[in-house]
Amino acid sequence: MSGMPDGSVTGEVPNAGPEAPDDPQTGDPARRILVVGYGNPGRRDDGLGPALVARLAALGLPGVTVESDYQLSIEHAQLAAQHDVVVFADAATDVAGDAPFYLRPVEPAPDASCFSHCVSPPAVLQLAAECFGAHPRGWLLGIRPLDLETFAEGLTPVAERNLGSAVDALREAFGIWRQAR
Repeated sequence: MSGMPDGSVTGEVPNAGPEAPDDPQTGDPARRILVVGYGNPGRRDDGLGPALVARLAALGLPGVTVESDYQLSIEHAQLAAQHDVVVFADAATDVAGDAPFYLRPVEPAPDASCFSHCVSPPAVLQLAAECFGAHPRGWLLGIRPLDLETFAEGLTPVAERNLGSAVDALREAFGIWRQAR
């Protein structure tokens, strides 16, 4: 569990510092938080993003909006524009070492894709800025999967454990981001 040069963390929550969504130096408050979980629940652990938002929805956390989808689309930019912080959650095979997840900052950037029904987290943020004049802070939550190939519903036990760690870390992050106001 360590910090990365790009400001990301693996297996833990980032401190409320210059890269955190709630920067005490600039007074940028994070009051409205959106978590978009995406992936295919019919492909075992590819459903980690939707499973995360289902768990968060069951907790009923104030100030937290959850959205689940198979993939990101341009329509998510409008929803992102209504929030101060957006967390994009998905299964990720690039989690470092043995960490159960990572949480990395995401900056707006245009998408090279020519398809409007499948866009990247940076493109969603870019569209929120261009179309709605909104500049939410973005984070990418990548949760380590075990099985992305099997056509079946339900997470593997390994993915369930990693999901639990990610939910706990996000709850902690929400608290840190709000306290830094």
